[in-house]
Amino acid sequence: MSAAFDPVEFLDAAVRIDSHGSVDEMRSFLVETLDRADASPVVDAAGNVRATKGVGEPHVVLNTHVDTVPPGLPVERDGDVLRGRGSCDAKGPLAALLAAFLSVEPSAGRLTLAITPDEETLSTGAHALVTGEYGVGADGGDDGDGDDERTAALDPLDGDLFVVGEPTDCDVCTAARGRFEGTLTLSGSAAHAAEPESGVDAVAALEDALGAVRRFDEGREPHPRLGSPTLTATGVDGGEATNQVPAEARLTLDRRSVPPETTSGFRTELLSAVREAVAPEVGVEFSFTERPTPFLEAFDTDPDHDLVGTLAAAARTAGADGDGSVRPFGAATEASYFAPTPTVVFGPGHLADEAGAVAHAEREYVRLDRVRTAAAALTRAVSGLVG
Repeated sequence: MSAAFDPVEFLDAAVRIDSHGSVDEMRSFLVETLDRADASPVVDAAGNVRATKGVGEPHVVLNTHVDTVPPGLPVERDGDVLRGRGSCDAKGPLAALLAAFLSVEPSAGRLTLAITPDEETLSTGAHALVTGEYGVGADGGDDGDGDDERTAALDPLDGDLFVVGEPTDCDVCTAARGRFEGTLTLSGSAAHAAEPESGVDAVAALEDALGAVRRFDEGREPHPRLGSPTLTATGVDGGEATNQVPAEARLTLDRRSVPPETTSGFRTELLSAVREAVAPEVGVEFSFTERPTPFLEAFDTDPDHDLVGTLAAAARTAGADGDGSVRPFGAATEASYFAPTPTVVFGPGHLADEAGAVAHAEREYVRLDRVRTAAAALTRAVSGLVG
């Protein structure tokens, strides 16, 4: 990797920058780092930081995000462990990707660094990267230098291979479940509670609807790498008065999907299953939670693809025994926006360890030797693909 860039030094500084509200300061820090390396970064109209070097094909894209979940945490460095919000999700992976981008000079293709501003919320940045649509919810921001010419809308990414930085402990993740969220609404007709038979009780209909939810995936063939999908009721609401038969009941549902299921396919199948389970006089509707961008759907890259093999071999060479294992990722990720183009998830850090949650938790940390391992692996892999 570049002698002028130290991923651990970059990470130590990056974790000390709060980016769970505004990402402006963190984005400015990234842009300044790229500027010092003469990488010609551009902040596009959706707030993504983009930089490209080389020409032709293949076009390898290195992607992760600069935003974190709240709240900010105290930053502590204890020997080889760095604790603090974003240390593993995903500033540790960012440091490793940045090391590879700055180290490799493509001789047979293009290399793009594309860093998004809001992966933890609405993914408007990633959506804009792949569609060129920079409208609703875009976070154009400012790169901090006051130069308005630096902010511009760019063409959608035409990447051939994508590496998405997330905490995988230097395993190569080729698939992940998707996540949908929505509300199932059951409608009946109100009546006096003293004469319940004169109305249609929507809350009572929840019993049959919940049965349909529990049975929804019975007999479904598990995905060979991701296993079975899940459908979980996470909230319920209904009724307006304690002496009235409720005319409406609402059930919030969380869906963790596996390929080839899509949002539209899930909605159609769910409505059919619930409609069959409840009484004919009960109305059934389902609506996804409103958001300006698509939900993170499941993705699945062929484990035998050259991208997977190249990065896995590089991780085994750069790291310890067990590094470079090929497996699914445990959380939904913006990788789904880039699929079905070959896409993998890779980086230092853990979503969880033997003691419990790490990413999004108050004990978030990353081992700095793993950051260096990830940086070395990515540099070797990218060099093999375009160097």
